[in-house]
Amino acid sequence: MKRAQDNPELAETLRRRRFLGVAAGATAAGLLGTGTAAAAQTGTTTAASAQNGRGGPLVPRGHLGIQLYTLRDQVQSIGFAGVFEELARYGYDQVEFAGYTQGTGDITLAQLKRLMRDNGLRGIGSHVGYYSDDPKAYTFATNLTQVLDDAEALGLPHVGTASGPWRYGSTVDGWKRCAEEFNTYGAAAKARGMKFYQHNHAEEFSFATDRPDVRLYDVLLAETDPELVHLEMDIYWAYVAQYRFGRKADGSPAPFEPLNYVLRAPHRYPLFHVKDGEHDETVPDGYRMVDVGDGDIDYRRFLSAVGKTHGGRRDHHWMVEHDQPADSLTTARRSARYLRSLRCGGRG
Repeated sequence: MKRAQDNPELAETLRRRRFLGVAAGATAAGLLGTGTAAAAQTGTTTAASAQNGRGGPLVPRGHLGIQLYTLRDQVQSIGFAGVFEELARYGYDQVEFAGYTQGTGDITLAQLKRLMRDNGLRGIGSHVGYYSDDPKAYTFATNLTQVLDDAEALGLPHVGTASGPWRYGSTVDGWKRCAEEFNTYGAAAKARGMKFYQHNHAEEFSFATDRPDVRLYDVLLAETDPELVHLEMDIYWAYVAQYRFGRKADGSPAPFEPLNYVLRAPHRYPLFHVKDGEHDETVPDGYRMVDVGDGDIDYRRFLSAVGKTHGGRRDHHWMVEHDQPADSLTTARRSARYLRSLRCGGRG
């Protein structure tokens, strides 16, 4: 891995970073250590390792992936084979699916599995719809067995949904009903040796319409079995939610720190979506989505804190994503390069 001073593009990325001041900064700071295994093995001090940025990678080998929705245009134009070849060149280890054809026509699960293997990639998860009024639709609610069969055929350890628990509205009882269904899907996935997960957007952190003092995401966490229902935190949307839903309907403060949700229950978050944003209060979300490393979300802090939890470097997987990239392959390449450059105890 080249150092920043040897790589003008990376150096420019690092110069552009601006760090977010967030409510729980002191909490996270207490979790960040400077000692690294690499420093111990080479006999250098942890202080010298921190000063020179020579610690181990913050994203462990084998744990960097990408949500293929980011590359949907390329999947359609050059196919899964061409995309997987590029991802392998960029240093990715894993892929997360958003559909198993993505407009490419007929391709079998066996072919997909072989293409992953041929390029040294692992399928880590898949986004599937939650429910549909069409009983033939490919969703957890309508075709649970088929959804799990397909995930099992691909060897996926996780299978989940990016749909929010809105099936029965935005009341506390409505979300409790969804939580019961999620528990059912989680139990079925666990019986197959997989984990069911839900991926958030910003609105999950809004407040219940019948209980404006209750954050809906807290209902989801409280009403789902932590051994059956897991979470994939989309870090960008969680920080958008911090901006949008930091106050209740009556205007009273209701701050929250996304990282704290993870630190309170790290075992519930096997997957993360890593996308970045520049803070901009002239837009409704408070952020404009950019490539990872070009924005204001402090990924060194976030990755470091999660890595310090029990099993943090073993049990968590980091999926790059950008919803509307100008050039999806460039986004994939630059985001991987930035994340691979982050070192334990380093600066940047």
